[in-house]
Amino acid sequence: MATLTAVNVGLPKDVDWRGRTVYTGVWKQAVDGPVMLRRLNLDGDGQGDLGGHGGEQRAVLVYQQDSYRYWQRVLGRDDFVPGQFGENFTVDGLPDDEVCIGDRYRIGEAVVEVTQPRVTCYRVGLRMNEPRMAALMVAHRRPGFYLRVLTEGLVRAGDEFVRLSTGPEAMTVAEIDALLYLPGHSRDDAARALRIPALSPGWQASMRALLDQADGRSGNPGLATTGAPPAWAGFRPLIVTALDEEARDVFSLHLAAADGSPLPAALPGQFLTVRLPAADGPLIRSYSLSGTPGDAMYRISVKQEPHGAAGAYLRANARPGLTVEAAAPRGSFTLDSGEQPVLLLSAGIGATPMMAMLHALAASQPDRAVWWVHGARDRAEHAFAAESRELLGRLPHAHVQICYSRPAPEDRPDRDFTTAGRITADVLRGLGLPPDTAAYLCGPADFTREVTAALGELGLNPGRVHSELFGSEPGLTPGIAAAPARPPHPPDGPPGPGPAVSFVRSGLTVPWGPDYASLLELAEACDVPVRWSCRTGVCHTCESGLLSGKVAYSPEPVDAPGDGNLLICCSEPTTELALDL
Repeated sequence: MATLTAVNVGLPKDVDWRGRTVYTGVWKQAVDGPVMLRRLNLDGDGQGDLGGHGGEQRAVLVYQQDSYRYWQRVLGRDDFVPGQFGENFTVDGLPDDEVCIGDRYRIGEAVVEVTQPRVTCYRVGLRMNEPRMAALMVAHRRPGFYLRVLTEGLVRAGDEFVRLSTGPEAMTVAEIDALLYLPGHSRDDAARALRIPALSPGWQASMRALLDQADGRSGNPGLATTGAPPAWAGFRPLIVTALDEEARDVFSLHLAAADGSPLPAALPGQFLTVRLPAADGPLIRSYSLSGTPGDAMYRISVKQEPHGAAGAYLRANARPGLTVEAAAPRGSFTLDSGEQPVLLLSAGIGATPMMAMLHALAASQPDRAVWWVHGARDRAEHAFAAESRELLGRLPHAHVQICYSRPAPEDRPDRDFTTAGRITADVLRGLGLPPDTAAYLCGPADFTREVTAALGELGLNPGRVHSELFGSEPGLTPGIAAAPARPPHPPDGPPGPGPAVSFVRSGLTVPWGPDYASLLELAEACDVPVRWSCRTGVCHTCESGLLSGKVAYSPEPVDAPGDGNLLICCSEPTTELALDL
């Protein structure tokens, strides 16, 4: 019979860490006497980051005394106290390789249900003063687990766990944790996991991704959306064959293989990264593909910004016969092949990936219902106006809404544009979108954020709303106190002696230096937006595109990233790098 040996609680507090402030509830202390266990947590307890911990599915964290003894031996430590691993319940018994997802127990007056393994993040390493702890707990198959509270009630140290029922499929905590985080990812086991109603929604989504993974796809689809592997490694020469003027400040380049062979097919919505010569080192920029997917050549479209070095170079030098270096098409912002209605919504140069999607629909799904919504300043800045009009004419179920924020006197209503003004919630409300619409959005960050919120208010499923941003994606730094955002910049101090690292989306190239333990630390020193959670090669939150170059890992990832990707949290460059960050 398993026994509750300690009840541990703690409210979130600010903790200094690497010059930043972390708001965390990982510090727990044992309490005497009965404690009320409620639907969301124990009285006196709280979580600092509700995105990763807490909530109904993760109300109580359990860790075992046997694992305490195990880590004391492995780490050579004797300083552990109850709550050392951030758990609420320290228990004698209930090992991870015996407890099953969906098991139900009575503990004191309460009834609880096992919902998922613990998701190990950097904060357990912070509490343990052992940065590797998140990876170690997964690799050694001792994660601990969460409980959902079915019946609230008083609990206290000394109470026994009485098992009321066993979860369907009898899938243990250690088994499902290894299925997601360790190499293998059996589809049969993912299907088993999805037959467990108690499994938390987040883990169900990961299991569906494992179940739906494409044959031969590398990486871990349960943790990261890696997209198809790139068609070639690094950069290769492509030849400019033609130029098109699309709008006052937008032009397109047609690119072909230097040897005349057909280029690998790109997916509608992907982008191409080009490397251009410059006096201070190469310029590396990414541009969406705007032509017909599957063509033997690629078309990219460029907006010439007032102070854009890459756009200025291409405007001045791009002629038929010019050679540019390009990495393979990339990106997971791609049109699905389903039959549900589709909304293609863009502003300004955001129309570029939408053109590739529109070409694909006209070529292969002409009967699909399509809403084409685009915003521009006026006709002079309306890129692809004639081309999109011709493609939409091939789609019998197409609906068009063109918004000009400042139409010129010569711009014609109901011919050049349908609405004077910006794309607003009222404009979207008037479209009459079916609730099962798949939406694809591309434009400036504020525009995308506002439109996403408006579509949610209209009842569209958030899982069907996909977006592509100009420039860097928003960072994810769990638990870190917000600070004023700074544009990406070289790190403080003298330049490092190592190979050049290009953060392509941020338009920044800096040399590597020995002061950094990982590419993540270099990116943080440059204020490049990054996404991370474990910082030790487990969660794949930091998985990013490796456009060119090679890295070494320390520690080695628990499970390798997808082909053409890297984990920035535990890698450093061994050659010059170009990263999709």
